[in-house]
Amino acid sequence: MAEGHAKHHDYHMVDPSPWPIIGSIAAFIAAAGAVLWMHGGSALPMSAGLLGILYTMFGWWRDIVRESRTGFHTKVVQIAFRYGTILFIASEVMFFVAWFWAFFDAALFANEVINYSRFEFTGGTWPPRGIESLSPWHLPLLNTLILLTSATTLTWAHHAMLEGDRQGLKWGLWSTIALGVLFSACQAYEYMHVHFAFSGNIYGATFFMATGFHGFHVIVGTIFLAICLIRAYVGDFTVEKHFGFEAAAWYWHFVDVVWLFLFAFIYVWASAGAAAAH
Repeated sequence: MAEGHAKHHDYHMVDPSPWPIIGSIAAFIAAAGAVLWMHGGSALPMSAGLLGILYTMFGWWRDIVRESRTGFHTKVVQIAFRYGTILFIASEVMFFVAWFWAFFDAALFANEVINYSRFEFTGGTWPPRGIESLSPWHLPLLNTLILLTSATTLTWAHHAMLEGDRQGLKWGLWSTIALGVLFSACQAYEYMHVHFAFSGNIYGATFFMATGFHGFHVIVGTIFLAICLIRAYVGDFTVEKHFGFEAAAWYWHFVDVVWLFLFAFIYVWASAGAAAAH
């Protein structure tokens, strides 16, 4: 009888989980709440949705970590995880393509009159007349250096783990998390000192949506790495088995690359256009 129920394959048959439906509901509440908040409503629904997403992340990761410790994550299962992570990052790439598309559509066809209910500008220049764009060579350049340095410290942590250097892994993760927090702080400071608003002009809308969602991804990536740091302290991640760390590293490097495009076009190119118009 026992042999009849024995496992004769490398696949993991996942137990029923509540997290997909809970995460979907929380994401819907967060998105709908964000729309209401942008139209002058309360920020409470959006905050509740974000808390639900964080709760889902905690519960789902907890279950997956338990599965990995009990031997369910075989090499075949890890391959599936890698494919899933690649598809997830590909979907994130297309998400940012949408924001770049909106930016380029407005920037490349600035000579056309745009007259919507909330966005109006003429003059054929980008940024639109009356908009004072940010200099890319101050805080944006500093943030670029911070993210590039964080990619270096994360690579240090990765190589330390592969060589069995637990202290190097921890210090590399600590450094990367600190740089991620510093980036978010600099971004918040920049937002408090810009000379244009989110609403009322297409430049402000595209700028804040693209850089704001990138900043959100930096915060999520910082949480990913913080979870990896906690797991490193409790003894997880070995040379042979460390997909959780690898996925977080892939995500962080994706965030780095997106920022390079943001810096090149939304900061440098827009600043050059403002100088030419002036």
